[in-house]
Formats: sequence, structure tokens, C-alpha cells
Amino acid sequence: MHLFLWGVLPYLAAVLLVAGTVWRYRYDKFGWTTRSSQIYESRLLNIASPAFHYGILFVLVGHLMGLFVPASWTEGVGLDEHAYHLFSLFGGTAAGALAVAGIAVLVYRRRTNTPVFRATTRNDKLMYAVLLAAIIMGMWAKLAHSTLSKGYDYRETIAPWSRSLFTLQPKVSLMEGVPLTFQIHAVIGLLLFALVPFTRLIHMFSAPVQYLFRPYVVYRSRGAGPRRERRGWERVDS
Repeated sequence: MHLFLWGVLPYLAAVLLVAGTVWRYRYDKFGWTTRSSQIYESRLLNIASPAFHYGILFVLVGHLMGLFVPASWTEGVGLDEHAYHLFSLFGGTAAGALAVAGIAVLVYRRRTNTPVFRATTRNDKLMYAVLLAAIIMGMWAKLAHSTLSKGYDYRETIAPWSRSLFTLQPKVSLMEGVPLTFQIHAVIGLLLFALVPFTRLIHMFSAPVQYLFRPYVVYRSRGAGPRRERRGWERVDS
């Protein structure tokens, strides 16, 4: 089981993520959407959606930094272990709480608004359950093994194990002494990756990044200086 969880399951999740995304793009392009329900209700959505998206974005950035940026790199820029621990503890908890609050309001909105609830699929319910479980378990693992002075240093175990997956030589032995809460969080995270292509989370791969680099939109007035008013119809040039 230990070998399966940390040496096989990550690759199964990766295969499902890649193959499922390719399949979805080829055979379900019109379903590659968030299936927005803003037409039914917008007041709660305008609050919950930004909270969730900003929260989950900060959570993702924190995970990428914690798992794939070695401690020697952060120390090299002047961020020692204690400062990193406090940043991870308070920043990660705040980001997780923001994401959970956003999901909670989204779920409340879906449950209390009849048209929105009717548009909710089984995949949506499964997605919300796994997403909430991953975030809450991550916060629980962090808070349960942390104090203000120190905490469990996952950059010595989970992080090098994560990086070893990309070399196709997973160091499963590094996960043996990892606290159970962190292990559960990791397993739920892998399951979430595997579910992405089959839920509305697929829309993350369609983020309009090109908007950041497109040219400015130039607006021109219809004429230079004030226009003299004319009576009657004006000619429209073709």
C-alpha cells in the first residue's frame, strides 16, 4: 500500500489528468466551460466567486513554493526557516480560509436557489466535496503540527518526494515518517488532480492569460473638436 500510494498513485493521477484533458478537448469542446449560473443569481456569486478564486490561487502558489522551491533557495534570498514557517502558517491559513468561505457560500447559493440547484450535477457535488476535503485537511495538517516557534518541516520529506516524481524515481521512503494528516491531504490532492478533466474545474486551462499581453484598445472620437449641430438627417458615409 505504501508503494502504491507514493510510487504509483501519483502517476495514475497524472495520466488521468493529461489523458482526460485531451479527451475532453477533442470530444467535449462545448462542455469545456464553467456552466455559469449567473443568469439565475448574481448577488452571492459576485461575493463568493472572487473569494474562492483568489483563495485557491494563493493556496496553489503556496503549494508550488513549498514543494518545488528548495529551502536553500529561500534562505539564499534572506528568508530563514522561522520566517518561512510564519509566512506559511499565517499566509496559508488565511488563503485556505478564504477559499473555504468562498466554497461555502457557493454551496449555500446552489442549495437555496432552485434554478441554480437544478443546474447542479453529480460531478459538481463530487467536485465540491473533494475540493473542500483537500483544503480543510491541508489546513488541519498545518495547524495540528505547528506552533508559533516551529512546525513540521515538510520541505525535508514531502517536497523532495514530490520533486523525485518528475525524475521517474519516486523516493517513497521519504513519506514513511510523514504525519497521517499530511498523507491524507496528499492523497486527496492527487484524487482532485485526477478529477479535474471530468468536472468544471477544467476551465482553469482556459484562463485568458493572453489578455495580459494584448495591445491596448484605442478609442477615437468621431471628430476633432466640437461638432456643429445640424437640423434634420445627417449623411452617413459607407
